[in-house]
Amino acid sequence: MIEVNQLVKKYGDFRALDGVNMNVGTGDIYGLVGPNGAGKSTLIRHLTGILKQDAGEVFIGGSPVYENRQVKERIAYIPDELFYFLQADTLEMKRYYEGIYPSFDEKMFYRMQEFFPEIDMHRNIRRLSKGMQKQVAFWLAVCCRPKVLILDEPLDGLDPVMRRQVWSILMAEVTERQLTVLVSSHNLRELEDVCDHVGIMNHGRIIIERSLSELQGNISKIQVACESGMPKLPKQFQVLHMSNIGRVYTLIVKGDPKEAASSIRGEEGYPLLVDVLPLTLEEIFIYEMGGRDYEVKDILF
Repeated sequence: MIEVNQLVKKYGDFRALDGVNMNVGTGDIYGLVGPNGAGKSTLIRHLTGILKQDAGEVFIGGSPVYENRQVKERIAYIPDELFYFLQADTLEMKRYYEGIYPSFDEKMFYRMQEFFPEIDMHRNIRRLSKGMQKQVAFWLAVCCRPKVLILDEPLDGLDPVMRRQVWSILMAEVTERQLTVLVSSHNLRELEDVCDHVGIMNHGRIIIERSLSELQGNISKIQVACESGMPKLPKQFQVLHMSNIGRVYTLIVKGDPKEAASSIRGEEGYPLLVDVLPLTLEEIFIYEMGGRDYEVKDILF
């Protein structure tokens, strides 16, 4: 659904995007993560057709995005900093969205009112709390019935109950309509629960793009309790990091986790405990972004 090829955006001598490649399949929930200044927001502005690239290609549904009204009618975007007209209430913004989205579903709008019971549709949106403004943004965006929904720090300001409510609505749309969702967020724990694929971005490039299962499948955290020192692993396994507290050792191991655990169990000294744990998305991100100042680097290559 989303295809980006060798995308470049320059501001003077600075390359905010330096040859970005990205692919997001129809019906996927894709998590875009990276440190501040990595280029995530600039990339999103190209995906939504706000900015024109200096080089490269951006396609949604096989068509270029920039200055393409038909493509933009299929995209809904919720930015980190929301915008509403100064005196607009929710109903007035609804009428505005109806004017620019032919697919806007008025019946769905009123049906979904029950999911946002605290929102007074006749109250000026700018007088609502930040969390309520985000609720209005989701309410309107989903009712546009887009093919692609792009979210930039979408759940900031929402309480835990509403966060779960919003994700439930989005997951239902993905399941029923094959909605494609791209979400940029620093809340990696939340992305881990919902994303099919993850792209890690740094210095204007996407350095890793894989399914979450692939990210976690070839690298693992192994905890070992031993009475007499840590057993050695065979050479085919790469120990990227090791620490210990007393007799309990924690290893970050690259290679098949089951085979690595089996090798440890077979060593002399008979470990008291061998436990294999998947790395969280947050741990993958920390190790990958660690660079030369950390013991662990290039963890996924």
